[in-house]
Amino acid sequence: MGVTIYDIAEQSGVSIATVSRVFNDNPRVSEVTRATVLEVAARLGYQPHVSARSLARRQTETVSAIVPMLTNYFYAEVLKGLQDRMNQTTFDLLVYSAPTLDEIEGQVEKALHRGRSAGVLLFSAPVKGELEKRLEASDLPVVLVDCYHANFDSISTDNRRGGEIAADYFLSRGAKAPAVLMANPHSVPASDRLDGFRSRMTAAGHPLPDSHIQVSSTDYHDGFNEEAGFQGMMALLESGCQTDAVFATSDVQAIGALEALRRSGVSVPDEMQVVGFDDLPIARYVGLTTLRQSMHEMGSRAFELLLDRMTKPAGAVTHTVFAPTLIKRQTTLEEVSE
Repeated sequence: MGVTIYDIAEQSGVSIATVSRVFNDNPRVSEVTRATVLEVAARLGYQPHVSARSLARRQTETVSAIVPMLTNYFYAEVLKGLQDRMNQTTFDLLVYSAPTLDEIEGQVEKALHRGRSAGVLLFSAPVKGELEKRLEASDLPVVLVDCYHANFDSISTDNRRGGEIAADYFLSRGAKAPAVLMANPHSVPASDRLDGFRSRMTAAGHPLPDSHIQVSSTDYHDGFNEEAGFQGMMALLESGCQTDAVFATSDVQAIGALEALRRSGVSVPDEMQVVGFDDLPIARYVGLTTLRQSMHEMGSRAFELLLDRMTKPAGAVTHTVFAPTLIKRQTTLEEVSE
């Protein structure tokens, strides 16, 4: 096999997208990088030709998304927004899924390997340590979805504010000792929701005891699943914890909790009020009070941020934060809003 642009990218220490930009005289490449790529190409005896340029263009019209827990309902909604927006362009989507947060780094490495895409969308991952170094060392545009880092464009929900709203609402509805069904503590969105809830309860003179925080299993979907909500609610009931309200860090956990309460003969909302987080489509059908986040719009806006970063690589970093909205339904003591 002859010399390819993949060989040039590897020996130049840049992505295939950068090599493609050099051969297509794209102004988004620095003169130093351009000179390096052309020197390597000359040394390897490579001459770009029409078919190679066509291949490179198709390659760089791929966007990679690294998504933990792909079958999680939240990610399905965000990806739908992403795909709907991408359908208005010529870009294709390549999705890398990680069953747990611990496997994110390996999937990121695949997405960044030899420039398989023109840009990367990273979902819900704490960007620190080796992952932070790897992303910063890459010359690919990166946008964070449902997480934050000062050096990368990001789009997220104000999860801490959502926890505060849930606490305020419970207090306004007469709850005396609410509890929290918590997902994996290493999940940034879940930990922010807990922090907001706990801080507001403390400020109101009702500090949240550790016994009122039930951490879900960290295995399947990092605790963002119905079974974790069911088991967590059963554990709270069996512990004798005197609680009259439960804030679940996701709708699916809340749905599992509702089933546990039904089987245990606990009346909702008269004996136990329940609030979730997400406002998945199913939440309306089970009458769940929840914090709505703009999942579809998050996906659409994430792709727009990535496009902006592709065309303006030296532009200022942008952080978009959506405010969650309380949607009142039948699992809390108040007239429903919809």
